[in-house]
Amino acid sequence: MPLFGNIFSPKKTPPRKSASLSNLQTLDRSIRDVELGLNYGTPTMNLAGQSLKFEKGQWIAEAGISGGVEQREMQRLRRRNQQLEEENNLLRLKVDILLDMLSETTAECHLMEKELDELKSISRRRK
Repeated sequence: MPLFGNIFSPKKTPPRKSASLSNLQTLDRSIRDVELGLNYGTPTMNLAGQSLKFEKGQWIAEAGISGGVEQREMQRLRRRNQQLEEENNLLRLKVDILLDMLSETTAECHLMEKELDELKSISRRRK
């Protein structure tokens, strides 16, 4: 038996008496259900004075004081964006057609050069 006790089996510490720092325990049940219940409502946020809410997978601006002006500006920008996309598609189509025409002309030119070379070689053989 060791002189000062067994150093490999220390005494167990008593469990702590934890005091809850949350004030949710003191709330009335009805208030607690409202705060922590399953009905969360729609998420909202405020960015630069503009109030936004999340509905159907998208952030939508709530109607505010300047909401009408911003909404008209947004519609104008969407129309302009649509016009630019259509113009871009038209230009891409034109570039594709021009490349096809260039390829066809180049192929015809190579065929003509080949035929010309064959005719030159035939005319040299006859001489």
